[in-house]
Amino acid sequence: MTAYAIGHLHPAAHPGEEVLAYIERIQPTMDPFGGRFLVHGTQVEVVEGEWPGALVIIGFPDLKAARDWYESPAYQELLPLRTRNMAGDVVLVEGVGPGYDASATAAAMRAAAPPAGD
Repeated sequence: MTAYAIGHLHPAAHPGEEVLAYIERIQPTMDPFGGRFLVHGTQVEVVEGEWPGALVIIGFPDLKAARDWYESPAYQELLPLRTRNMAGDVVLVEGVGPGYDASATAAAMRAAAPPAGD
């Protein structure tokens, strides 16, 4: 099942040379794992709450590929160029499959919830 590396990053107004080098060099670290950018720091339109920073979403064939990319020596060598210069949060998450039905998830959550008043 498709998985995603999602980053909510807080870049400086003007990226320094290390961040630019990180951006220039990240794609070859993703290629062996089937990673591709779906969203890369584009302007977000906030419709609820606040969203300081940039959004990055990288798609992978599955969660193992996403984890293997993140833990790969090539990416781990590159990562400090970003982390020294930019705060943020990064998660790996599995997507949902074809035919996903949110109402079935709600029903399962309702069934697992403690009875009202407990």
